[in-house]
Amino acid sequence: MAELRSKDSAANEMLEVAKERGISTAFSRAEEIRPCPIGAQGLCCRMCGMGPCRLVGKTTRGVCGATAGTIVARNFARMVAGGAAAHSDHGRDMALTLLAVGRGEAGGYTVRDEAKLLTVAGYLGIDVRGKDMRKLAEEVALRCLEDFGRQEKGQINFLKRAPERRQRLWRELGIAPRGVDREIVEAMHRTHAGVDQDAESILKHSLRMALADGWGGSMIGTDLSDVLFGTPGPVNSSANLGVLSEDEVNLVIHGHEPTLSEMIVAAAQDPELIEYARSKGAKGINLSGICCTANEVLMRHGVKLAGNFLHQELAILTGAVEAMIVDVQCIMEGLANVADSFHTLLITTSPKANIRGATHVEFEEEHAYEIAKQLVRMAIDNYPNRGTTHIPQVQEGLVAGFSHEYVNYMQGGLFRASFRPLNDAIMQGRIRGIAGVVGCNNACVTQDEGITEVIQALLANDVLVAVTGCAAIGGAKYGLLQPEYWDSIGANLREVCEAIGIPPVLHVGSCVDNSRILTVLTQMAEEGGLGSDISDIPGVGICPEWMSEKAISIGTYFVASGVHVFFGVRSPVSGSQEVVDIMTKDWPEQLGGSLEFEPDYEKLVAKALAHIDERRAALGLEEYRPNRYGSSGDRALVEWESIPADRRSLYSRRPTA
Repeated sequence: MAELRSKDSAANEMLEVAKERGISTAFSRAEEIRPCPIGAQGLCCRMCGMGPCRLVGKTTRGVCGATAGTIVARNFARMVAGGAAAHSDHGRDMALTLLAVGRGEAGGYTVRDEAKLLTVAGYLGIDVRGKDMRKLAEEVALRCLEDFGRQEKGQINFLKRAPERRQRLWRELGIAPRGVDREIVEAMHRTHAGVDQDAESILKHSLRMALADGWGGSMIGTDLSDVLFGTPGPVNSSANLGVLSEDEVNLVIHGHEPTLSEMIVAAAQDPELIEYARSKGAKGINLSGICCTANEVLMRHGVKLAGNFLHQELAILTGAVEAMIVDVQCIMEGLANVADSFHTLLITTSPKANIRGATHVEFEEEHAYEIAKQLVRMAIDNYPNRGTTHIPQVQEGLVAGFSHEYVNYMQGGLFRASFRPLNDAIMQGRIRGIAGVVGCNNACVTQDEGITEVIQALLANDVLVAVTGCAAIGGAKYGLLQPEYWDSIGANLREVCEAIGIPPVLHVGSCVDNSRILTVLTQMAEEGGLGSDISDIPGVGICPEWMSEKAISIGTYFVASGVHVFFGVRSPVSGSQEVVDIMTKDWPEQLGGSLEFEPDYEKLVAKALAHIDERRAALGLEEYRPNRYGSSGDRALVEWESIPADRRSLYSRRPTA
């Protein structure tokens, strides 16, 4: 039934509209299509023309003799390769844009955050003395691009940003990546028929390749986006389909790379185009986003969120979207079919991503702003074609934009910025531990159920949560990203959030920005008191509703960095106990992190909390006690009320709960 497909009332409302109109969506297709159980376990091999070989029943080897361990490991490695390629191509595009800025060839782009450029140059060992920003931008871009093409000696530059103990471990294990493209190509070679036929060896290279994503392509993408478009700080906004407007031109941007979306933000605020929209009968231009492009412009401009991955078709179903402009990644081909039933223009912009039935307007960075204005004008011209609309009146407020720089700043201000308060809070038991809840929506499970249940359970147990990607948007739709959610969290965690003035769930960015979490973990390890490596910190990574190869790559680079990672939905490696044992027994011994798949959300949370407590015990910290500190805000209010009115002027201000 449609009402069971999502936890989101707005989504279920639109699914009823789709049902009434006979329009196919990802939700209905997920009900009609049952995943192949053999492929779901990783036991189907199609690496050559003698197969596909399915290891089922009495069949224990493929035609070539490949075992279950080899086949499952190969399939897993190719998933990591796909995810690492997607994120790293994003990082490459950011480097090429910065290079064009440095050479004066990028129309409309500039260095927005000079301080971040200087910081990144320092990471790369570039002498900044006497150089103007354009020259420095060119050097930084070229040095980053070296990380993609390095073939032999050396390693990617940003590995030096990890804790020293972690760097030594990577070198000892032989998994320090050389170059991003080098590791991805080698993975495809290793998994070709008749090459690497040892599960442990294949999975070891998967770790190396994933590190090239997390500490290479993704980190480059995050840092250079900050340089080009500004490092995020807290912003207020709102989320869900209710952000669409009945009387304005609705323009929805969807995808992952911020180069085009940044220009569309600017064009949507152009007075000339706003006046043009009014000439067509609209009151103005309403911009919103879906998926990680939404997260990018949310963090920097407060642009509203129309929804996460599974909302893309539902937004068009409202009949209120004049144009949906897409670039790359997580864009459903089914959008074209839904758009055919409405007036919506589906516009593709990347030469890498074409959809039959869509309008293609290729994006060129040297003409970025002119193209952005063209796209906005196309949406405006389509406004008079709008028919009947059905916009769910559902939206929630949120606070987003917690870059690792701001997380550092918020704990001590400009001159005393430090991770010491966070470390102390964990050491004292005010915060039990930390968790990153990240990743996708998956139409095979109830939308947002895993994301929200996991986050709420962690908060109730005094675990501070950081979110990225579609998980961040999922949390936002239910009010989890606003300070008002304090009433439903553990008393100890609430005390810390009140003192700093932050929500208990910190939105740190898009999928590629999981690298921000790596930076936060490194700074925590280097601050002292919680060990000397990421693996010592009482923390976990969780991807409740994964569906993408990018999620698999992210999870793998966090494991290689020393984090215990849990995935929901289903396991793509369950067909081989050998592979499962490597990930859950061997990797913890070698790396301090493991990769575990647990579809039961309650069990997943229990395992995550158990690991956090194990890390606390290993550090010699006091056993976590949920009521040790109490609700300081409530207590402060009671104490304030007990102070005689004529003496309250002696105090700085009235405390707030």
